[in-house]
Amino acid sequence: MNVIGIVGWKNSGKTTLASALIRELSGRGLTVNSIKHAHHMVDVDQPGTDSYKHREAGAQEVILAGGQRFAIMHELRGAKEPTLDVLLARLGSCDWVVVEGFKTHTHPKIEVHRRESSGSPLFREDKSIVAVAADYPADFQGPVLDVNDVTAIADFVLSREKPPSVSSDTKPSDAQNP
Repeated sequence: MNVIGIVGWKNSGKTTLASALIRELSGRGLTVNSIKHAHHMVDVDQPGTDSYKHREAGAQEVILAGGQRFAIMHELRGAKEPTLDVLLARLGSCDWVVVEGFKTHTHPKIEVHRRESSGSPLFREDKSIVAVAADYPADFQGPVLDVNDVTAIADFVLSREKPPSVSSDTKPSDAQNP
């Protein structure tokens, strides 16, 4: 599974870039999943709905399914917040996963940093940042991409794509000589 993270300080444009990158990769015919980390209470279900009543009654997981989509709500009930690796394992098959947040995890990340940002660049401390998307010439010792050029950012992301794995019943020579 190919994973790229989008990190940065609050109001730096993480969601804008993550959404644009998802749109660009999807537009190129790739299947893209996403994981968004939130630091506040999140509830996609509303009091009074049947699924809410199921959770309130004690169900650990509730799947709400309809003709257009389904959602799985999992109650932690005091358990620790799941790690990014646990969440990635729950996703369906895809070409890429765009992760917004989870800035302390060691997956490859692009930092969104603005000239007017209130915080110092994360790349100075985080060795898993592989590029910086900025509105100024950041002093990052790696690719500095124009935060407004999503095509170039997507090209960079795709340049990092892992090759498809060879199935265990195919010899390497068979994979090279179809």
